[in-house]
Amino acid sequence: MAYPGYAGQQPYGQPGYGGAYGAPPPQDPMWGYFTAVAGQDGQIDPIELQQCLTSSGISGSYQPFSLETCRVMIAMLDRDFSGKMGFNEFKELWAALNGWRSIYMQYDADRSGFINYQELGNCVRGMGYNLNPQTLNVLIKRYNKNGQITFDDFVACAVRLRALTDAFRRRDTAQQGMCTFQYDDFLQCTLCI
Repeated sequence: MAYPGYAGQQPYGQPGYGGAYGAPPPQDPMWGYFTAVAGQDGQIDPIELQQCLTSSGISGSYQPFSLETCRVMIAMLDRDFSGKMGFNEFKELWAALNGWRSIYMQYDADRSGFINYQELGNCVRGMGYNLNPQTLNVLIKRYNKNGQITFDDFVACAVRLRALTDAFRRRDTAQQGMCTFQYDDFLQCTLCI
């Protein structure tokens, strides 16, 4: 099968700490980042996520994340389609970002802020995906700018791979690499990210 499992995966439907923040988790260092930018509803929207990630320095010396990448990061974990994320989703995203940054940095050895299209294939395989050459070529064409892929584009690619793989996996109950989608279901899966 082409899709991997990944560390830090939480069961679907596990809620975040919503509504007026709820009770703060005891001594969780991520709580400070979250509450510093979360709105009064105790949730983070894409603009707040962009501010949080920029101020946290998680992108390191790479460019800050674009608003579009922040939107797809939230959409990947937005199980209630609110367009926002709670604290548990924020922690799950943080873990995923750290993993993706480690993989990206392996291939950006000169710390130029870019990997090339060949290295993208290695990164994708490093994340556990076994894509055929045609699918990998589609990714390369989508995220390649003048032969280079930025960290922001790499994260957008990783988010979409994970979200679409999750959507497919939920429908592939026999785990045989095949499933059936209704048209509206297909649109919801693909348009939300």
